[in-house]
Amino acid sequence: MPVKPPVTDLPIRVASSGFYRGFTKDVAITAKILVGALILWAIAFPDQAGSVLGALNSIILASFSYWYVYAMAFFVILCFVLALWPTAGRLRLGHDDDRPEFTNFSWFSMMFGAGIGIGMLTFATAEPMYHFAKNPATIMGLTEGSTAGNVRDAYIWSFTHWGLAAWASYAIVGLALGYFSYRRGLPLTIRSALTPLFGQRLSGPLGHAIDVVAVVATVLGVAQTLGFGVEQFIAGLSRIGFGDWLFTVAEDGTRSSSTLGIVAALVVIMGASTLSALSGVGKGIKWLSNINMGLSFFVLVFFLIFGSTFFGLTALFVGIFDYLVSIPGNIFTVWSADGTETGDALAGWQGGWTIFYWAWWIAFAPFVGVFLARISKGRTVREYVLGAMIIPAVMCFVWFALVGGTAIDLELSGVADGAIVGAGQSDQLFAMLAVILSEGLAYAMSVLVVILLLTYLVTSADSAVLIINTINAAGDEGPKARPHILFWGAALALVVGGLIVAGGLGAIQTAMVIGALPFSFVMVLMGLSLLKAIYRDGKRAKHGLATTHVEAAGSAPAE
Repeated sequence: MPVKPPVTDLPIRVASSGFYRGFTKDVAITAKILVGALILWAIAFPDQAGSVLGALNSIILASFSYWYVYAMAFFVILCFVLALWPTAGRLRLGHDDDRPEFTNFSWFSMMFGAGIGIGMLTFATAEPMYHFAKNPATIMGLTEGSTAGNVRDAYIWSFTHWGLAAWASYAIVGLALGYFSYRRGLPLTIRSALTPLFGQRLSGPLGHAIDVVAVVATVLGVAQTLGFGVEQFIAGLSRIGFGDWLFTVAEDGTRSSSTLGIVAALVVIMGASTLSALSGVGKGIKWLSNINMGLSFFVLVFFLIFGSTFFGLTALFVGIFDYLVSIPGNIFTVWSADGTETGDALAGWQGGWTIFYWAWWIAFAPFVGVFLARISKGRTVREYVLGAMIIPAVMCFVWFALVGGTAIDLELSGVADGAIVGAGQSDQLFAMLAVILSEGLAYAMSVLVVILLLTYLVTSADSAVLIINTINAAGDEGPKARPHILFWGAALALVVGGLIVAGGLGAIQTAMVIGALPFSFVMVLMGLSLLKAIYRDGKRAKHGLATTHVEAAGSAPAE
């Protein structure tokens, strides 16, 4: 018996006039209320907000660690299944005669810049250094921290957190959206990816709720990224002579970013990103992404020439081998607190690192996924999956090996004499530059890194603003009214600033882990929905039935 035809029309009611013309009021207004309430709560009651968020975070880490770990394992396995499955791999995100809009370089640049650029600048030095001192192997007594014998384990976990799992989560969301938008003619919004499971019910409250969850997760995921970026941007400004007003010093001598410094950084970053968002994907975002990649390659070449080249390349190739061997075990491992010193320490480490990362990637996935779908029309499923998952992961590995490897080698050899280890997480890259270069060259490189940070921050923020408005507008990718772009630009800045005031980066982290949980369920359903759709399209093809939508999607009814 032939399979029923797929859903090729998902009417989503949008306003026909007024301030919200072209937007789905149920989604746009609800998302604004939720994000606005979070901002007001964090700013008006910072102590209470920090306490409540922390308690909820503890509950989630205790109850949902298994879910986060197994969900991410599912995304990795599903990506490889889709790439290797002949029926799926040769399908094109669009009609058979569609071809990619962007060159491979621009495609990769935009994907990488939006997906991971800022965090990479912060963590390429900081994460290998941290795991070099402490990781599960040191907790279990298998290796000794801060010694040459612990380098390989440091890279296993650095590559685990920034490797295939991160990009698989992005790839699944982008693939599902691209598949249903460009093959079925459905709106480019999260709910469309669930049509094989829920059908026309997604036109109503169920679909609105799914899109709202995606918007809130996006805001919190991007806020986490911007939070790290703002802290490092402030550290860089301090290094290049912008003054002591950027920091406050506690009684014990520890420094933290001042409120004035945070405000100044956010005004610069969000002002530039809003201007870029107003220009659209094809102009500001594309050019900024290409600049990002050019500067990133320059920094990499710098470390390849002036850094610990042999140590870094060894860490790269040995690390990739160790990481690939470790995947079957690490991808399914969950440590639970069992009352023993070792068990509790392992659970605490995993909650602070692996679960945090899995939540971060999931919260970031609706933003990166919609963006990936937007720039990937015309590519085959196999090309998309392998390109969106493996190439960026390898790029991260190169960064972590060359940059982080130089830092570890400088500390192992005694050249750094604790200067890198003793610096804060956001300042470690600049501290390393001060160790390996003369004062003048270190200043010049610090200026370049600050510029690179700014372009990455602007790229992520302006892309996020456009994606949030695309979801709010029922998948409409066209130009958006200026007030909505300005609102979400200001909202992102206030979420970052408000949560930092409420409890520093830790408050952003806990809010993000909480916000990611509902969307993690949506993502798993998206993966199952995609499998069902491809399987049924294969059966339709055997019966000579169309598997792509010929006519343009019907216009949404107006209010």
